[in-house]
Amino acid sequence: MWRKITLFGLALIVALGAFVQVQSFQDTLQGSIPAIEGNSIGTWDEVLELARGGEVNWWMWGGSDSINQFVNTFYGGPLAEEFGVSFNQVQLADTVDAINQVLSESEAGVNSGGAVDLIWINGENFKTLKQADLLYGPWAEGIPNSRFVDWSNPALNRDFGLPVEGFESPWSGAQFQFVYDTARTAEEDLPRSFADLEAFAAANPGTFTYIAPGPGAFQGTRFVKQVLFEISGGQEQWVGDFNQELWDQWSPELWARLNALEANLFREGSTYPADVNELNQLFSNGEIDFTLTQAIAGASPGIASGDLPETAKAFVWSNNMIGDFNYVAIPFNAANKASALVLSNLILRPDRQALQVIPENGFGLGFAINTNLVDPADRAVLELAVNDLGSGAADPDELGASLVSDIVAEYQTLIEQGWEQNVLQN
Repeated sequence: MWRKITLFGLALIVALGAFVQVQSFQDTLQGSIPAIEGNSIGTWDEVLELARGGEVNWWMWGGSDSINQFVNTFYGGPLAEEFGVSFNQVQLADTVDAINQVLSESEAGVNSGGAVDLIWINGENFKTLKQADLLYGPWAEGIPNSRFVDWSNPALNRDFGLPVEGFESPWSGAQFQFVYDTARTAEEDLPRSFADLEAFAAANPGTFTYIAPGPGAFQGTRFVKQVLFEISGGQEQWVGDFNQELWDQWSPELWARLNALEANLFREGSTYPADVNELNQLFSNGEIDFTLTQAIAGASPGIASGDLPETAKAFVWSNNMIGDFNYVAIPFNAANKASALVLSNLILRPDRQALQVIPENGFGLGFAINTNLVDPADRAVLELAVNDLGSGAADPDELGASLVSDIVAEYQTLIEQGWEQNVLQN
């Protein structure tokens, strides 16, 4: 059941209504858009006309009920009402399923009319399709609302180190955070580094665990990366092109430290949660002391959905907390490219960006746009949203101080395969 509308929510909805009226007069292309099924694109109105009466099939990870409801409510409804486009969310266990669909169609010679119109994507999945030349584009800097995106930001114009170059458009920003229960753990006892966590686990055996790294469990992979950064002396040396020598130098120490930690993990590491839902359940049941989140509002979305206790709150280590952007991309053979462009543009509209950070709406990730690029008269809707992130949000100054970027996708594969071989099977 959808959550009740608060007074704050009512104020935001009123502000959003005013914004949409202003926004409707400003939709002009910011750059070139490649031809769509032989139709050259000179204006945004041409895209809207090609899309009207059609549909869009958005293939995306579907492991969160609250996110699924968010996209169907705040994108599906407006697409139909404002643009005459039917919305279909294709829920996936792992984004790689969408990648494999596009690869299979390419191998079979399906060069148009493909099943996938839009993919929620980043990292190694984006790299796979981009390097195989299986993406439509470049288009991302041409759609009207791309004017709100800070394309000069290296954390945004490079996805896990790979240049975006207009082949994907940002949806939201995220940063790794831990979550604790203020009713059970004092703030002064929180671990602020991996070394602190090792000491905490030793003093409180069985009360910590983490998600098993692997496809579909990027949070577990990200945790292991943060450990790697700390034990090797910092994240900076890992930025840039893949460095096999650096990996060979530090990976043995990484596995050794994680294996040493295992004796103090939940059930002594005999089992690891497969995803954040399992981790949240263990945390809410009081079996472990920490879970995790990527949301700008910290624990607040989980509190609002009932997945976390009302006393939950996010916190971060002093350094090495990975943050990045996630994106949408259009396959080369998408059947409904114009509809996908309309949805991608809607995603960046400031009224939708404001809705996604509000904990009660169930998504809770950060802005993909730079609020300073939004007209001052329309900026209030964004400021209103971030001024009430809820009691579960981490200190924003601590978030900023601990933020580091992610690294190239080659390390992701090595971490996931290496962890399984050297930790799980050890």
